[in-house]
Amino acid sequence: MFLRSLQVSIFVFLAVVSSSSALISSPGYNPTRPKALSDLKEAITKGLGFQPDDVKITGFDMRDALVGHSVAYEFDVEIGNKVVPLKLLEDVSRWEYVDLPFFRMQDPQGSLGKELVERSKVADGLPVLEPFQLAGPMELWIQDAKDMRISLPHDVDAGVLKKVILADGAVVTVKGARSVSLRHPVELPLPLNRTSNGFASGILRMAERLRQASLSEGAPLLSLRIVGPTSLTSPTSPANSPASRLRLKRLAPGLVELSSPSRTKPADILPSVNLEDATALLTPTQFTTMWPLASINGSNSNLLGFEALLSSVLGPRASKKGSFKLLKADVSAQTYIKIGFQVEKKLQEGDGIDLSGFPRWRTKPESLRMHFEVLAKVEGDKMLPERVIQVTPVLVEDTVAPSVLTGNVTMSTTPIVHPPPDPFTL
Repeated sequence: MFLRSLQVSIFVFLAVVSSSSALISSPGYNPTRPKALSDLKEAITKGLGFQPDDVKITGFDMRDALVGHSVAYEFDVEIGNKVVPLKLLEDVSRWEYVDLPFFRMQDPQGSLGKELVERSKVADGLPVLEPFQLAGPMELWIQDAKDMRISLPHDVDAGVLKKVILADGAVVTVKGARSVSLRHPVELPLPLNRTSNGFASGILRMAERLRQASLSEGAPLLSLRIVGPTSLTSPTSPANSPASRLRLKRLAPGLVELSSPSRTKPADILPSVNLEDATALLTPTQFTTMWPLASINGSNSNLLGFEALLSSVLGPRASKKGSFKLLKADVSAQTYIKIGFQVEKKLQEGDGIDLSGFPRWRTKPESLRMHFEVLAKVEGDKMLPERVIQVTPVLVEDTVAPSVLTGNVTMSTTPIVHPPPDPFTL
């Protein structure tokens, strides 16, 4: 009986040892880094001008990755025969530690991925733009037509909406959009300067002239594309009067028109005048907002900054009569990742590294280590580097033995010093 129990104990012990070793070093277990990180490392190597064989990029600890949301503005301006791309990015207000799906290590067996899914909290929702207002006349093309919702102010069942026309005077609040972009190029008039009485900025004046041009018969409407599950609601008024509600008219399957009862004809707004003098007939109150973005006023900091940037790009042309084209305009809510990494490069002749001040007692390094921080934009399951900056790491203080500081002498050669006697010493 004792021998049988001993055999059973040995069998159980071997089974436990074999199973635990299989978890640690199983032949088929080979977790690899996500492909998003591999593509990011390759893009960074090319962007820094290094050869893949000369450098070694390490780091990218996903536990230290910071995730934030921001709004990106991309414009392509054609001035003469030259196209100038402009890209602006708002500061990220808050960085958080969020586990994105492609951060997980790839596991061929699938066990590690299932474990991380159970442990992590994944951010399923995509970033969206803050609610903003659009004013007609214009047309909106809806990419996610099945998810479009209209409230005037109550929900209206208009079916699958692919296109919405805003008549002149109609104002809607857009909620839930991920991006808004210009579908067709727009020619903008110059000069870009303030009016003679100084109450209107150049961009507001330019937008008003463009709106007046769109009111003419046969002129093309300003066309925008909206991406994301979106809702269009009529702005709430204090009185909530019927005159402030929008009217919906079905023009075709998937096409509706929203109009304001207070505006019957475009001619009711402004008499037919020369567009060069159109802004002279307007009062200061009509320059408080920018068409077609009715939620942006003239004192908006982003608007003032973009006007200064556009003036510097146009140069002397900004104060002269003429025009320029806006080929592309895209405003989108983006997810960004900020993460640090380390680049190790073998030192070679001609690198310009001076080691003359290096202590003689220390081993001279054979490789150079540089620390960087990358700001990458998330697009689907990819990370596209936007900015890579070099950072200064935390310096490690060297600890030196006292014998090294004193010249590595022995105690026999150290002079003996007798301090004066102290009467309080026992």
